[in-house]
Amino acid sequence: MNNSSYLRLEGKVAVVTGAAGILGKVLVQHLVDHGAFVAMVDVNKEALDEVCASLGEDASVAAFPCDLSKEQEILDVVASIVELKGRIDILFNNAATKTDDLLRFFDPIEEYSMDTWREVMSVNLDGLFLMARECAKIMAQHGGGSIVQTASIYGALAPDMRIYEGSLYLGCQINTPPIYSASKGGVISLTKHLAAVWAKDGIRVNAISPGGVASGQNDVFEKNYSARIPMGRMATAQEIIDAALFLASPASGYITGQNLMVDGGLSAW
Repeated sequence: MNNSSYLRLEGKVAVVTGAAGILGKVLVQHLVDHGAFVAMVDVNKEALDEVCASLGEDASVAAFPCDLSKEQEILDVVASIVELKGRIDILFNNAATKTDDLLRFFDPIEEYSMDTWREVMSVNLDGLFLMARECAKIMAQHGGGSIVQTASIYGALAPDMRIYEGSLYLGCQINTPPIYSASKGGVISLTKHLAAVWAKDGIRVNAISPGGVASGQNDVFEKNYSARIPMGRMATAQEIIDAALFLASPASGYITGQNLMVDGGLSAW
């Protein structure tokens, strides 16, 4: 049997949060290519519409605008997906936020606002938990499923602040703020907890922790970051998505409760 058949997802219903983001839109395309129907969830309706248009009219997708910081919106979206397709087999819990105020998001620790802290946590961890909870209820009714949650290298490792000297993101001086590390560390711990609890229902729960992906950083950041990586470069979105698809597919059928570091070897040093 061709080993690539393990990655086929025909007949599966996949939910992708953060579907209009850097990783999300690549993930949606590859899920469609592998035969799944994709429910695309994102707070940005206009960006969702753009992703839909790029996929073409015949793509097996549907768009569901949703603010993941609001529990009722999550409940409504999951109910709408089930009404449309009758089941949920795969959840990519991928959404995260930097808020609408990048300057505040990248504030120094000594000045960090609790309003910004709570806003980020409400999406990165609270919303992630609520989406997992609601999708798992549906999965359990149909024999199980796979949940893949996007964590980060900085949920498991402390950032090396030296890489941020002279580094910009969309023209803004950047760092790794404490709320990002705290929320992504929470994703990793929550993944292990849910995997242990839901294994009896046939639901696998894993996380991926991507390394740096080019997404608007300047050349200084890319040079500084790449110097910290054994492979000597940043990741491509495709390399992150390949790992996520593996964890969603039958090829990883005996893997649960794991955090896969897709980091070019950073965590080996």
